[in-house]
Amino acid sequence: MDWSEGLLRWFHYLAGVMWIGLLYFFNFVNAQATKEAAAAGEAGPIGKYIMPRALLWFRWAAVVTWLMGAGLLATLTPGDPMHGFLGAFGLQGTLAPIGIGAWLGTIMLINVWTFIWRNQKKVLGFVPATDEEKAKARRIAFLASRVNTMLSIPMLFFMAFGFHHSSAVFRLQ
Repeated sequence: MDWSEGLLRWFHYLAGVMWIGLLYFFNFVNAQATKEAAAAGEAGPIGKYIMPRALLWFRWAAVVTWLMGAGLLATLTPGDPMHGFLGAFGLQGTLAPIGIGAWLGTIMLINVWTFIWRNQKKVLGFVPATDEEKAKARRIAFLASRVNTMLSIPMLFFMAFGFHHSSAVFRLQ
């Protein structure tokens, strides 16, 4: 492994921990805590100070994770970087397992930017929305976040299995 591959891997892991850690925080801690704070009339600071910052880190960690992962796919086939990337996304041969993980990560990234962030902007008041629109946006963001939580489990499995399997096969050749 050369230094560039090591840097890609390090930033992929670091950003991935940030992304999935925040995803789990939102789903396992924040959702219930915000509901309880709202019932007590104390949810204002969460929406004003915590959520905007957490969502900023969440969505950009998703981008960095995906970009670094795409770079790592290119390292799987020395001498032909596009084969690693396209082979993984094309679910070809020994690249299929990591490709499944890459596709799941891609779907999750799309969910972050298309469904979660777009709707959270309404919930947090960054864009104008009626109470009815906010309620609908809250539900869509919640469901997309839960989908991402469920997709994260097989994604992590396929990324770990796929990388170790694919890299071992290519290094033996």
